[in-house]
Amino acid sequence: MKKKITITALICALALTAAGCNSGSGTTDTTTTTTTAAAAGQTETAATEADGNDTASAEVMSYADFMAAELEAKVTVETYVQAKQGWWENNGVGNATFYTQNEEGAYLLYNMPCTNEEYDKLTPGTKIRVTGYKAEWSGEIEIMDGAFEVIDGNYVAAATDVTALLGTDALSLEMNKFVSFKGMTVEAKNDEGAAFLYSYDGSGSDGDDLYFDVSKNGQTYTFTVESYLCGKDTDVYKQVKELKVGDIIDLEGFLYWYNGANPHITSVTVTGSSENGSVMSYDEYVAAELDSEVTVETYVQAKQGWWENNGVGNASFYTQSDNHGAYFLYNMPCTIDEYNELTPGTKIKVKGYKAEWSGEVEITDATFEIEDGSFIAEAEDVTALLGSDELADHINEFVSFKGMTVAAKQDANGNDAAFLYNWDGSGERGSDLYFDVTLGGNTYTFTVESYLCSEETEVYKAVEALNVGDKIDLEGFLYWYNGANPHITSVTPAAE
Repeated sequence: MKKKITITALICALALTAAGCNSGSGTTDTTTTTTTAAAAGQTETAATEADGNDTASAEVMSYADFMAAELEAKVTVETYVQAKQGWWENNGVGNATFYTQNEEGAYLLYNMPCTNEEYDKLTPGTKIRVTGYKAEWSGEIEIMDGAFEVIDGNYVAAATDVTALLGTDALSLEMNKFVSFKGMTVEAKNDEGAAFLYSYDGSGSDGDDLYFDVSKNGQTYTFTVESYLCGKDTDVYKQVKELKVGDIIDLEGFLYWYNGANPHITSVTVTGSSENGSVMSYDEYVAAELDSEVTVETYVQAKQGWWENNGVGNASFYTQSDNHGAYFLYNMPCTIDEYNELTPGTKIKVKGYKAEWSGEVEITDATFEIEDGSFIAEAEDVTALLGSDELADHINEFVSFKGMTVAAKQDANGNDAAFLYNWDGSGERGSDLYFDVTLGGNTYTFTVESYLCSEETEVYKAVEALNVGDKIDLEGFLYWYNGANPHITSVTPAAE
């Protein structure tokens, strides 16, 4: 942030910064405020004396019109104060910088002339009409040389969650807004492992800006506690000084821009620690790199038998969370007693490594602990997604397919068959069953996986009884092997 103030101004600014951080309530107040005659007189003076601007007569622009305007163009907007970065006096003129926002977008009012009395009255939520000049500094879009008047209205913006936009061009469209970031991991700021620095290069001291790094999905970003906005006596300043590398945190603040996103943070909440295996959301799991360590909470849906390998018990499990995110736990070590305890619906916390094999994304080398909770997923109908890229979004989920027609496969003798034992017909009863179904002129291969559903199960017998041309509905788990290879657990005649 640009800082063109005197030592006197700094003292004033630090004395007043606490008010700026109180705007992070995320609430909307529809109460209308009325400007007193005295206040109106003060703002009228500010409006007419600053570069001859007249806010009352200027045409108010939409946010889109403001963004489309040329740099250095004269602009007029109506907006609501959200936070202020202290008041100071420069050559006898009072100034302050304000974060403001309306229902369309946000504006930074940089060094806007105002008296100390006006500054005190410009509390969060206050509606103002501002006329000034559109400017840009190192990527930050702002309004300079602004004149303002207070008008009726009140609005405090709730934080917009922009976590998913980090690292994308779309993030700049949220510039200057009150925003939030969820599930960020604190990273070391220097070789000594510091969680924050005073000033960007560590050259400062207590009371200066705090700089700290956070990561998401393998990418690292620098965030700031701007000392004029939130001084050393504010909660957020103290919270950042207490952060530890590896902490998982949620943040709120204003999306300032300085050669890229440089959020000015007003609130920090520690939600966990990566060193203690903090649980990932399904989106975080999907975005994680292959071979990276992952920790998830999920519910057992089905299990593919137990076996022993070199004296170690193992089993593979289909699991799913209650937000449709599903995980395949491949060869997870467990004793036979643990295997018997892991019945469908059981909630477990799993820590292992994300892996991929022929398109199937899974968790390997996993350890688990049973937690309180139970959930059985209902089948998600994905019939309409067959043949599309969107089907992969449901990998490992419990899904259904409706109105499929059994198509002929060719056995070893070249004869039509409704199913084969093994993919090439080389097996026998007890082997996996492979059968083809069609929909809309396209053919798909489905499987009854014998570890999941043996020859004694109803589905195995139902597939053995199929005839070419049968219309069927199916349920199962969306396994992936060089494409969709559903492991079917139920076959019934298609509903009329």
